[in-house]
Amino acid sequence: MSEGPGPAEWVFLRGLVRESAHWDGFPQTFARAVPGARVRTVDLPGNGRHWRLDSPLSIRETMEFARAELGTSAGMPRYLLALSLGAMVALEWIARHPREIAGAVLINTSLSSLSPLHRRLSWRAWPEVVGALLTADIADRERAILRLTSRSAADDPSRVQARVDAYREHPIRRANVFRQLWAAASYRPPAEAPAVPVLLLGSRGDRLVGPECSEAIARHWGLPLKMHPDAGHDLPLDDPAWTIEAVLAWLETGPQGRSASCG
Repeated sequence: MSEGPGPAEWVFLRGLVRESAHWDGFPQTFARAVPGARVRTVDLPGNGRHWRLDSPLSIRETMEFARAELGTSAGMPRYLLALSLGAMVALEWIARHPREIAGAVLINTSLSSLSPLHRRLSWRAWPEVVGALLTADIADRERAILRLTSRSAADDPSRVQARVDAYREHPIRRANVFRQLWAAASYRPPAEAPAVPVLLLGSRGDRLVGPECSEAIARHWGLPLKMHPDAGHDLPLDDPAWTIEAVLAWLETGPQGRSASCG
């Protein structure tokens, strides 16, 4: 890609009850670093600017909403970069409309058909997850979420304040938290491997979703997997440079997709 195959659209999809604002400056950094990349961020229904909507109870409905909002890719290849629940949306998009997607990078995700619940949502994190959901103070809640998802961002007042500001503009309805949890828990991906090249990225320091979940997907479908040694669940937040380097290396290999490796 860096040799000049032309521009490509990169669609960024966030995870559970997160919105485009939670990418911070990563989309801009990515667009500068990846030649030809034109980044578009999407808010899933119930999140961000779509906070007033009911979140669908299925990943398929969520995917079709995002797909309809984006429309066509203006004649250029479309790649997906997706985190956690967003990666399930990406997999469903590939399964239902493979000709629309050139490739995908899936970060710290899990599938119910391959990993048990206690790994998909670490049992050690349950008290903190429940505590965060029940916390009325916005700053305390966002700080608790950052502790779960990041290695160090909870100690950065500017990161916390940015999330407080995002919540005040686009509050999360509690019902949508549970609707999105249900959609993620009940999602069953197709048995067949994705029909387009896919890179898996995982974090050894993920306290929310066990890194074994990414390893299970890689083994099951024979997909390439690269593991960060200590980043948290929100890998692009904890180490954006590493994330972009992994994507660039993958793009330079083809990408061809079917050679699983853990690094």
